[in-house]
Parts: sequence; structure tokens; C-alpha cells
Amino acid sequence: MASLPAQMKQVVLEEPGKFKVGLVDMLDPPPPGYVLLRTGAVGMCGTDYHAFLGKQNFFTYPRVLGHEVGATVVAVGDGCGERVDVGDRVCVVPYWGCGNCVACNVGKTNCCTQISVIGVHADGAMREYFKAPVSMVVPSKSLPLDQLALVETLCIGAHAVFRGAPKPGTNALVIGAGPIGMATAQFAQAEGAKVVIMDINDSRLEFVKKAVGVENTINSLSCDDVVKSLQAHFDNELPTCVFDATGNIHSMKGAFQFVAHGGTLVFVGHTKENVSFENPLFHAREMTVMGSRNALPEDFARVVSLIETGKVNVSPWITHRCKLDNFEESFKHWMTPEAGVIKGIVSVSDQ
Repeated sequence: MASLPAQMKQVVLEEPGKFKVGLVDMLDPPPPGYVLLRTGAVGMCGTDYHAFLGKQNFFTYPRVLGHEVGATVVAVGDGCGERVDVGDRVCVVPYWGCGNCVACNVGKTNCCTQISVIGVHADGAMREYFKAPVSMVVPSKSLPLDQLALVETLCIGAHAVFRGAPKPGTNALVIGAGPIGMATAQFAQAEGAKVVIMDINDSRLEFVKKAVGVENTINSLSCDDVVKSLQAHFDNELPTCVFDATGNIHSMKGAFQFVAHGGTLVFVGHTKENVSFENPLFHAREMTVMGSRNALPEDFARVVSLIETGKVNVSPWITHRCKLDNFEESFKHWMTPEAGVIKGIVSVSDQ
């Protein structure tokens, strides 16, 4: 095991709108089945921004943020040697299930009844070191830490697409051109779907065109008739797969009207509000409506492989960076629309 300091830095969100940066005692060696990780890079996303504002559904305070993680293994507990070695770079599956509930028993650890998400229900990676079950880390032979910190965001979109199960040639609409929508569009295209992405921000739509290669976009604010515009893109049909990645109640309520007869609507984002819909429209189209929550460890392994082999390009994603020392100032700026953030990455330690 590498020589470790007596104390480590960490950032705590004590309550909505209030961070505390300080030193705490170093962690004990990892117990059997766990690894000790040195955090290299952490991605910030809507979950973190909403937690700062006090608007995150499942968040508890005080909390160390950080669920999008690229880290290095610095020590391993007993029983971990066949999966990882000291020095391995890994991403972290942040959704830790109980292993015994009805969901876990059918392999859906992503929606465990007692789920603990690091950075939300339990302390995350905005600290120099933390421990994780070895089953929750996915190593990479070649990816740098900042790209490993992107894997979780990509997996949210990938899991949603696997839920919606578009086939080659399927007409698909992705609503929301933020990071989750970008990932959803990227994996829908990888499945062979014909994708249109919709947002209210022209600059984000233009970015998605360049970064993901989605040729067809719609600005729902400036479009006179979204339904007709969609039909024009899809040979006078509506999409049979619609993914709403906004987490915006108005968008989520409106998404039902865009689904073709016999189609599927997948809610990737979530809201505290009640989502209501017009039952005759829902019933007449025999629509399937499903939620997509988190992702599975196998999603992480698949996404890592796709990035390693160059089948998914993540190079355009990181638009903003900061270090732990100027995190709070940067974080607050990244929350503003004028910042134009797609993905902000925090360098927690130099590795």
C-alpha cells in the first residue's frame, strides 16, 4: 500500500447553499471485499446542482458530493486481488444495493429498495480518498481519470436506451440536449435508431450536432408546430421511442403527445412534481410508459469498452475544469446558463 497522509481534504455540502472545505482524518485500510481509492476526477451534474439548491428528490444533508468518479486503487482488502490491483484506474458504480430485496434478487440493483447512492444518500468522492466495494469498481486499461469520470453520465443514457430497446431503423426522439440527453442520443444512434433531439437552447442543439453527430434537431420554443416538425423528420409518423431527459415537469407532461401509436415513452430525468397525462391519448395509443433509474454494473463495463475502442467519442464532453481549491467559485458559476457548461470536471488530486 502506498504511503498515505494523516489527513485528507474534503468538500461537504452542509445544507442547501452552503459548502465547507476542510481536512479530516485519513480513512482506515479497506476491509475484505473493499478497495481504497484515491479520487482523481469528479464530474458535476444536475443532481449536484439541484442538491445545492435544495431541490434534489432523494438527497440528505450534510453530504460529501461526488458520484461521477475517476479514481486510482491505492489499497485492496482481502478477496479483491482477482478483480483489481493497486495502481489500476477505475470508474465507480455509485449505486450500492442491499443485495437482498425484490429488485436485487432479479438483478435490478439500480433500483434497490434500500439503495445507497454515493454523493446522495452516502458520502461521495469530493475527498481525496474513499472506500468502495470491489464489485462497484470497473477498471480501464487505457482511459484517463477525467474520461472515467464521464462514464456514469454516459451510463444513465445507455441504460435508458437499453430500457426503451429501439431497433435498427426505429424513429426516436430525445428531449433535452444536456449531458444525459446527449448520452441517450449517442447510444440510441449506436443501436441504429434514427434520432431527432429537441431542446429550447440553440447553442446546445448546435453542440450536440457537432459532438454526437445528430443531424436533425428541433427547438421547441421557436418551432410553430412540434408535432408536424417531428412528422416531417420521420416520414409523416411520430417517433415510436421517446426519451425525456429534461427532468422538467412541463416537458414531461408534454412528452405524451409525441409518442406514436404503440410507442414507448421513457422518463430518464425525474421531478418532485406529479406527472399527469391525458388518459384518452395514452389509452388510444396503447402507450408504454417506463422509468429509467441509474444504471447497472454491466452498463459501466460496456460503456468503458465502447470508449476504449473508440466507438463512443467523449472528447467534446468536458467543457469546464477546476481544482478542489477553487471548486466552490467554479461550481456556482457552472450553475448559471451563461456558463454554457456541458460537463464540468473537478480535479481532486494530481495523479
